[in-house]
Parts: sequence; C-alpha cells; structure tokens
Amino acid sequence: MLRTPLLAAARSPRIRALIEAVPATRAVVRRFVSGAATEDAVRVAGELAADGRKITIDHLGEDTTDAAQAARTVQAYEELLSALAEQGLSEGADVSVKLSAVGQFLPGDGEGVALENARKICAAAEAVGATVTLDMEDHTTTDSTLGILRKLRGEYPWVGAVLQAYLRRTEQDCRDLSGPGSRVRLCKGAYSEPETVAYQDKSEVDKSYVRCLRVLMAGQGYPMVASHDPRVIAIAERLAADAGRTADDHEFQMLYGIRPDEQQRIAATGTTMRVYVPCGDEWYGYFMRRLAERPANLTFFLRGLVTRS
Repeated sequence: MLRTPLLAAARSPRIRALIEAVPATRAVVRRFVSGAATEDAVRVAGELAADGRKITIDHLGEDTTDAAQAARTVQAYEELLSALAEQGLSEGADVSVKLSAVGQFLPGDGEGVALENARKICAAAEAVGATVTLDMEDHTTTDSTLGILRKLRGEYPWVGAVLQAYLRRTEQDCRDLSGPGSRVRLCKGAYSEPETVAYQDKSEVDKSYVRCLRVLMAGQGYPMVASHDPRVIAIAERLAADAGRTADDHEFQMLYGIRPDEQQRIAATGTTMRVYVPCGDEWYGYFMRRLAERPANLTFFLRGLVTRS
C-alpha cells in the first residue's frame, strides 16, 4: 500500500525539499548511497573488493534536460573510471548509466546525444578493463534504450542491458537478448507503471521474474540476477545448475546496504556477487524508490531519523 505514494513522492519537488531539509536525512541515506564524491565510491569499491565482491557504480542523476549537465555526467564517469584504475579496482568493474542522465530527453536529437555520450563512457571503461550497463527507467524509455543498446553493441558488444520483470513485454525482450555474449541484468522494477504495461500484483511480478530468468539461463548470454529475495536466489541457483552453467557465466547483483551477509555468502561460493553502488548528490529519486521496494527500508529510515534528531 505504501509503494504508490512513495513512488509519487520520488517525483515531488515539495516533498524532496522537506526531506532534504531534515539534517539527519543524509546520515541515514549513507546506508544506501556511498557518498557525494568520487572518492566515496572508490573507497566503497575497495571495501567490497576486500571480501571478493565486485561493483557496478551509478553516478546518480536522471531526467536531464540540459546539455551541459549531460556533459558533466559523462565527465563524472570518466573521472570515476580513472580513479578506480589508479587504485587497481577497475578490472572487472562496471558502471551503470541512465541514458536520461546523458541526454536522452534533450530537445531535438536527444537519443543521438545520449548515444554519443554513452560511447564516450564505454570508451573510458574499455580503456581500464571495465564494462558499462545501461540502466532501464520507466516503460516510456524502453524502446529508446534498447535501440541505443543495439547501436552501442556494434562497437562494444559487452555493454549490458537491464530488463524489468514487472513489464508485460519483458519475457519477449529476454528472448531477444539471450544470444551469445549478451549481458542482461534482470530486476523486478522500481517505477510506478500503469496496469496496461506492467503487472501490479507482487505474486504476478515474481512469476514473471522466474519465467524471464528461465529464458536467460537457458540462453547463450550472461544473466545477471538482480534480486534480494531468498526464494528467487534459490531458484536462480537451481536454474543455473540445471542449465549446466558454471560460476563464470552468470552472476548475482544486490544493492549497496541491503543483505550484506548474503552478498558475502554468494561471493564465497565463487560465483560473482556484484554490488550496485550509487554515488553523487542526486540521491533523492533513487532513495525513494528503495523505500518503495521494501517496507523494512522505510522503517529503517524513520527509525534513523528519530535516533539522530
């Protein structure tokens, strides 16, 4: 029942201003966001690497309608990748990029701008042994994002895609993207979507996730299982075994700050455990979606505010 109002709050400038005005907010947000600066993300990457976990870093930002801001986002990724390389952390690392943050919604040829900006990030990643995954946003961007993905893969075949199981179209998208070498992160989805395009009931989303996972595990690509749900993780492990997959041809992903003990357990099995690490000042939308995903996150946030106030 809280999901819809929390997702609406994620788009509300008024509620954002109220939450950001509470001094204790930033301290609590640090559970889910590494920090505002590049060095914060690099520090967290080092901590995770120390016990065998890998990273994908998201420089937070979305819905950019300013070309200069899009260019600054590209520069931030370039600086981040360079800093990871300097610390010996870039090999096997990944960065997650929202195309709306690099120009997808700019007036005129926004898709073209986003494509060129994403190419720059891919070039910087390839130079230091890292990869790039294109984050998926609300359903209105899906076709555009997959179109840009296809163009990028002509030059950088390792570019990853994200598919959201709550969308009714996703099972077919999984079939289309399950070919050799295709990196696909499967998540449940974290945006408010209409019933016409997305499953609304949690059980239906869960069933869709498993159907999509079956397609990816049976395919020739590289599935990336993005879930904190113990049942989904157990199903994924069984499907991987049934498909004859080894520890090297699929991975699990979880969000920074959520179920760290389980992250360490998976990493200890030898299968890649990749942690999604957000950084930057534009944390509000991301943070509100995390609260909407799990009521326990909201309880933690409110308890933290009371404790620190």
